Amino acid sequence: MSLWQQLEPSAWLRALFTFLVVAALVPASLPLARRWGLVDHPGGRKQHNGAIPVTGGAVILLAMLASYGLFEADWNLRKAAFIGGALMLVVVGQLDDKYDLRWTWRIAAQALAAVLLALLAGVSAHNLQDVFGFAAANIGLLSLPFTVFVVVGIINALNMADGVDGLAGSLALVSLALFTGFALYAGDLFLAERLLALGGAVMGFLLWNKRSPWLPQAKVFLGNGGSMLLGFILAWAALRLTQNPEHPVSPVLGPWTLALPLIDCVALMLRRMRNGKSPFRADRNHMHHLLLDAGFTPGKVTVIIAGGSLALGIAAACAVKLGVYRPALVLAFLVLLLAWYLFTRRREVAVAHLRRLRGGAPAPAAALRAAEESGEH
Repeated sequence: MSLWQQLEPSAWLRALFTFLVVAALVPASLPLARRWGLVDHPGGRKQHNGAIPVTGGAVILLAMLASYGLFEADWNLRKAAFIGGALMLVVVGQLDDKYDLRWTWRIAAQALAAVLLALLAGVSAHNLQDVFGFAAANIGLLSLPFTVFVVVGIINALNMADGVDGLAGSLALVSLALFTGFALYAGDLFLAERLLALGGAVMGFLLWNKRSPWLPQAKVFLGNGGSMLLGFILAWAALRLTQNPEHPVSPVLGPWTLALPLIDCVALMLRRMRNGKSPFRADRNHMHHLLLDAGFTPGKVTVIIAGGSLALGIAAACAVKLGVYRPALVLAFLVLLLAWYLFTRRREVAVAHLRRLRGGAPAPAAALRAAEESGEH
């Protein structure tokens, strides 16, 4: 019996339910989004056509709540804390979409959601023995700040990747698929069912967000609320699976499930701080920007980054299964991070290399420099 055959028919029914709810509610929500001013206007670095609603995350949250109400009878403090954190992030994100809040407000909301997760939902980072290669029951008083670091880091990695139609949703779907497989391997069928349902909701969103022959441009965006919601869910899943003695999943697998966005996020923040700028200052130096400027289409950018993250996640899981020394996987992740940091230290050179990889002629250096200096992320 394969891992996926362990799931009951009700699990697939729940995933179908969330898919259909989101697929139906997205087009129904568009007039309301426009009436309430929850739209993303083109201009500067934003090159889409027309005002696009940013209510994808709110619709996913509604589907998630409907799924809980229909398929789960019990309600407790832990579930209420998780839902409360998710709801807060969507509300703050939607306010940010409309009023462009200061980044400090977003980080504060993310940190508060992480605190709710740790203190009330009972989900926190405390066991890192696989990371360092020696036994350590927990990290004691550092558990809460490290949990906040993990949650805020994952949320912002996914948020910063939300710059191409279908990319953030596809990355979230890849991570949810990996975590569902890990949950099945660990024997936690209930968690696997929840993650599968969330994956169904994301697929319903991608139906209206990812470009295709019948959808030349996204009809709806996740919005900051949506990207923060999905990042929060992924952080919750990672902590649930790797920090519970009943779920024998190595903590080193966490970063590998969202490898490329995390590597891109950390490399960019380090470079911004080195240049004396805020780590949250927007620019056009993200991985997806470099690929776009090298001539890759939005669809190919999504396939490259999401497919690369999936391949890295599967490779890391296989390495753990084969008994590879855990700190070696941590070192491998840091090597990839350093390699990307060095590769992108001169933007015009990085774009030229990527263009040659695509099979096109290098663009003039002057044009690349102009692209580097134009707009913000």
